[in-house]
This record gives sequence, C-alpha cells and structure tokens, in this order.
Amino acid sequence: MLTTLRNALTVPDIRKRVGFVFFAFAVFVFMIHVQLPNVNQQAWNQLIQSGAFYQFLGFLSGGALQKLSIIAMGITPYINASIIMQLMTVVIPQLEEMAKKGGEEGRKTIGKYTRWLTIVLATIQATSMSIAMSRGGVFYDHSAIFIAYAVIAFVSGTLFLMWLGEQITDKGIGNGISLIIFVGIVLRFPTQVAQTFSLANKGNVNWLGLALWVAIALVTIVSIVFMYQGQRRIPVQQARRVVGRKLYAGRSSYIPLRLNNAGVISIIFAISILLLPQQALSWFGGGQNANSVAGKVTFYLTTYFGPQSFLYNLVYFLLVVVFTFFYSAIVVNTRDIADNLKKSGSFIPGIRPGQPTVDYINKILARITTAAAIYLGLLAVIPSLQRDVGLTSLYIGSTSLLIVVGVALDSITQIEARLAMRDYRGFINR
Repeated sequence: MLTTLRNALTVPDIRKRVGFVFFAFAVFVFMIHVQLPNVNQQAWNQLIQSGAFYQFLGFLSGGALQKLSIIAMGITPYINASIIMQLMTVVIPQLEEMAKKGGEEGRKTIGKYTRWLTIVLATIQATSMSIAMSRGGVFYDHSAIFIAYAVIAFVSGTLFLMWLGEQITDKGIGNGISLIIFVGIVLRFPTQVAQTFSLANKGNVNWLGLALWVAIALVTIVSIVFMYQGQRRIPVQQARRVVGRKLYAGRSSYIPLRLNNAGVISIIFAISILLLPQQALSWFGGGQNANSVAGKVTFYLTTYFGPQSFLYNLVYFLLVVVFTFFYSAIVVNTRDIADNLKKSGSFIPGIRPGQPTVDYINKILARITTAAAIYLGLLAVIPSLQRDVGLTSLYIGSTSLLIVVGVALDSITQIEARLAMRDYRGFINR
C-alpha cells in the first residue's frame, strides 16, 4: 500500500487529483465550523446526549452535528435517497430498463431523480429536527421565520456536501460521497484517542482493558479486510464459436461473487429502525409526560430496550441478518447472470444453461450470504463489549469501521488502476 502511494505521488496527474481531495477535505472541515446562529449550545449538548438517534447521525458528520453547523445533517439524506433509488430500480420496470439499457443518459436521469429525492428527504429531516430543537429550547428564537431559516440552512448544507462529493468523484480519486463520510468519521478519532490516553495516564482507565480493546479493534479491522476482499469465484467455460471464417477456441473465466454484497447498508437499516421509534416519541414530546401512553412507551424502551440490553442486541443481530439477505437478493440478480451466460455462449461446467444455472448460483449465493450475515450481525453487536473492558471514551463503531476500511481499500484500488493505465499508455506510445 505504501509503495502504491509513493508511486502515485510521482505521477503529476494522480498527484493533482490527490491534492484536490485534500483541498476538498479542508473545505469540509471549514464548513463544520460555520454554525447556525441563535443556538443555546448547553441545551443542544443535553439534547444530543439524551438522544441516541442524534448520536448515530453525528458520528458521520465529523463533529458538525455537535457544533450545530449548517452541514449538521451531513450527507445522510443523499445516502438514503441513493438506497431508495437503487431499490426502486429493481421494483419499477421503467427505471430498471433505464439503468440497464439507457447508457450514460439513463444514468444521468437516475442521478437527477436521486438529487430531487435528496431535497425531499433533507427537507423532511431538517423540518423535524428544527421543530424538535425549538421545542427543546435549543433556539433562542422560536419564531416560524427562524425555523424556516434553519430548515433552509440545513438543506443547503446537505446539498453543498452532495455537490462537493460529486466534484471529488470527477476531479479527485475515489467515490466523493464515500470519502466525505470517511473523513467525517476519521476526524473524531484523534480526539477520542487523546481522551482515552489522558484518562489512562490519570489512572481512570485500566491498561489491561485498553490492551484488550486494541486487540479487539485489530482483529475486527483484519476480519473486515478479509470480508471486504473475499470472493466466491464460479468457473465459467466459453464454448467454441465461429465468427466469419475464423474459429475461436473456448476459454475459461469465472464469475466473482462478493462475500459481502450488502456492505454497510444492512447495519444502517437495522440501527435506523431500532432508534427511530424512540426518537420519534421525543420529537413529539412523548417523554415529557411520564403518565401518558407515549411517556410510558418511552420509559419501557429506555429501561428494557437500551443499547446495552440483551434484547436490544438480539433484535439488532436478527435485523442485520435479515437485511443482509434482503439486500444481497436485490443487488445480485442471478436470472440476469444466467441469461448473459447463455447469450454469450458460456456455461458453468457440469450445469445446464437456463434455470439449472439460476438454481446453482442461488445456492452458492445463499451459502456465502449466510456467512456474511452472521459476521455482520456479530460485528454490529461488538460495541457492547466496551462495558466489559471499561472504556467509554473510545467507541468501536461497526458501521464506522466498515466504512473507513472499505473506502480506504477502494481508494487504493483506484490509484493502482490509474497507475496501471498510465504504464500501459506509456508502453503503447513506445
């Protein structure tokens, strides 16, 4: 990896692209400190600590939510819109046809729909957050005009991040949206590490527990790398064919099925479903009156269904497993794979084309998805082990680790691809 980075920095074009990525990171950090006016910071800090949903949104923003800047919502509405459009592409035949046969124009149209959906979702989220903040005493100005101003500011911040991500994709290296999430997560690590070692030096942290935490983190990162890079390669044989007067001999290849097709999306879906009911009750003031139905529901959710409870982690694990199977079935269309093999004159050795090929691929996909689902479910509940080692200042987020490792591997892969393309171009020129 270090050799790849060193070689990349010697190429002017790649060096320019890497420089643009870091410039975009600097712009992102600057925007974190552009705060919303008329904010009671003390009341806002109390509201964040009382709501797990806000903490879930905050870990992607690099501290923007804690400072209540105009990019406090981060890029979450765009991620949700992209996921929804991906699911709708499978459900709606017109969108599926546009994605498969529309070419570049079809992808641009789907991208335009995704941006409009982002505006809708961002407006809904910004409105609910602004009203909840006004009721919680976060704003000094409770007028409807200021709430509308806050909604416009939050939505504009999300759209700016969406535009910045697209610029990184075009002029930098890697997926811009993923890199923005990556830097938002990484920005919080130095503060947490410094806090932990400061507490350890004062004797407030058990050094044995800290060593155990480091061991768990290393094992988790290594396992994520293996899971992210893992593939099940199905052998494919191409039959002999005659094109004009030429006879082309058959050749062997393979179909790479990724071990983890769901990525981090199944964990995001699961934790959103777990946290949304409790947060929705707090938005509508359910927890203020303990004798009301909403107040009693909030009490029972907080007492018996907290993040450290066994029931919470069990439901979390099961949801991650279910969503992993669901999303993998949507992403990998085995019927299309079998049809493409049949059209190209290829086949899996020992398997007849058509429905037997579909059944064979489905069987393999079910096996590897089972392993990935169990792994992701266990990875999702790992943060609960912090209570056993006594560390609260440093947080092992399964979602954050998956994103950080995945984006880093993807960026390195793209740098290697650009280096290889440059070498081939130089060979052809010579």
